[in-house]
Amino acid sequence: MRVLALDYGAARCGVAVSDPSGTLATPLDPVLRPGTKNGLQRLRDLVRELDVERIVVGLPVSLGGGDSAQTRETRQFADRLTAVLDVPVELYDERFTTSLAEQAGGTASLDSRAAAVLLDEWLNVGR
Repeated sequence: MRVLALDYGAARCGVAVSDPSGTLATPLDPVLRPGTKNGLQRLRDLVRELDVERIVVGLPVSLGGGDSAQTRETRQFADRLTAVLDVPVELYDERFTTSLAEQAGGTASLDSRAAAVLLDEWLNVGR
C-alpha cells in the first residue's frame, strides 16, 4: 500500500511517500499553501499520480499531549482533505519529527524530511 505523509504548515506542507511495499519513505517537493484551492489540487494530483491509498497527516501535539492552535488548524486541514479525497486520512503524532529530520540531514526540504520521518514511524509502528 502506498502512503502519503504530510507535515502540514499553512505556508508550506512537507510531503513524503512510501514505496508500494510500504517499506521506504521518500521525501518529495513540499506543497506550497496546501489549504488553498491550488494547494489542495496539487495534493489531489499527487494522490492520483502516485496511486496513494492512505494519507497520514502529522498532528503537532504538545509534549504533554495537549492541543494548541496549530493542532486545531491541522485537524481542520485533515477534515478538508477527507472532504475532497477518496482515500482515508488519518492523524499521527509528529512530536520530534522535525528535530530528527534536522539531525539526519539530507538535501530535501526540512519539511519533507520531517514528513519522511513521520512516515517511517507510521510504517514501523502506527499501522
